[in-house]
Amino acid sequence: MSPSRLTLGYVPLVDAAPLLVAQTLGFAREEGLDLTLTPAPSWSTLRDMLGSGQVDAAQMLAPVPIATAMGLGGVATPLEALMVLNLNGNTIGVSAGLAARMRAAGHGFGFDDARVAGLALLATGQGLRIGVPFAFSMHRELIQYWLDALGPPPEGLQIHTIPPPRMAEALAAGEIDAFCVGEPRGSVAVETGAGELLLPASAIWAAAPEKVLAARAGWAEAEPDLAGRLLRAIWRAARWLGQPANHSIAADLLAAHGGLAVGSDVIERVLTGRLLISAVGEERLVPRLIEFHAGAANFPWRSQAAWIGSRLALRHGLEPVAAIAAARSVFRSDLYRLHLHGTGADLPGASDKLEGSLSVPTAAPSAEGRLILSPDRFFDARIFDPAAPLR
Repeated sequence: MSPSRLTLGYVPLVDAAPLLVAQTLGFAREEGLDLTLTPAPSWSTLRDMLGSGQVDAAQMLAPVPIATAMGLGGVATPLEALMVLNLNGNTIGVSAGLAARMRAAGHGFGFDDARVAGLALLATGQGLRIGVPFAFSMHRELIQYWLDALGPPPEGLQIHTIPPPRMAEALAAGEIDAFCVGEPRGSVAVETGAGELLLPASAIWAAAPEKVLAARAGWAEAEPDLAGRLLRAIWRAARWLGQPANHSIAADLLAAHGGLAVGSDVIERVLTGRLLISAVGEERLVPRLIEFHAGAANFPWRSQAAWIGSRLALRHGLEPVAAIAAARSVFRSDLYRLHLHGTGADLPGASDKLEGSLSVPTAAPSAEGRLILSPDRFFDARIFDPAAPLR
């Protein structure tokens, strides 16, 4: 029997790796699938490709299906998240000129303290223009959360949408002063001398759901066999990516087949968390800079969706209870459990947790009885309770 064909969309970033690995290393073939991977130049293009049926499923920014369910973005086709592809993976950078002013004022670019870095950035006193890849993205929500927690918004703050491949170029051209973007685009800004890295976004939220596998609402239930095979193939690819011994091979694979237009050495630095943050070669080690598997990283927690929904409701002036309910409905933890049962995947006993409550690895009930959740603290130590989100 010939394999079933599916077309998947993605934006060329390191966190597209589970899709690329599933196809190139045979995990999809083992599930009887032949995947065609179609790159897109921007998140708006990819969202529209998915909504119009040009692709069957896609790597997608975690907030996009939620925003769609909340009636934001002018898109009529409802989407849902079948699994999380990765936690974290973004970096925050500043222009070379702004970095020089921050250093002259005494900031040491320690790369691990979001409060110190944020206050140093705000102390420059200029109206900041910050680039993010899309209006409905974890980049935007984390930047907004970070700045809001530090005090009144800086005068003249502007947040611009810039496709990831253009971020370093926009920084070099003076269109923006800073950015939050998925790797390796932040590292490209360092490689080209356009800027320096200020912070990993994981320093703001240690376990932020970054990209999801998204499909049109109802597709997975209309095609349960295909959906199950796809989820299992990508989960196995994510498990493979989570093993440090595979990072070098993964970097070569992504450099050759991912369309990232950077060398494997840059990609391997992202996978290992050993980033160069400046043109003079300063290195910082960031454990879990990007997490593909450990700690039930692929599980679509409805509490994560609720956090995103609450932030979008706050920013857009929507009724929060209805917004959170809509957000929770699109993270399909039920389908994840159904299709990953029996694979050895960590299947939490609940679909919600207190977001931001874990400062150390912590055991949690699961179907396998061996789940260890990773730290998930917010930099300001706030805890989000999905059962009481307005407190």
